[in-house]
Amino acid sequence: MLPKFLLADNSLQTPESIFVVHNENPRFIVESDIDDFWSNQKIHWIDAEPDNEEMVAQLIEEAEEFLELEFEQEFDEDDDEEE
Repeated sequence: MLPKFLLADNSLQTPESIFVVHNENPRFIVESDIDDFWSNQKIHWIDAEPDNEEMVAQLIEEAEEFLELEFEQEFDEDDDEEE
């Protein structure tokens, strides 16, 4: 079973972008600036885009929360290594 969200990048073609992949239906990828994920977001729908705008907003919010937690965990691990 795949996780609900995955982080991805493509440093050769889009070094300034980061991608959050949503693996559950409706599947999509959020592409954005690596330094500011909350601006310039582009949604790539793998499945049909839902008509329900509230559902889409909730899914994007979950993707943002996932990325925040991943970054927090990465920074925590970096702090642990320095000690």
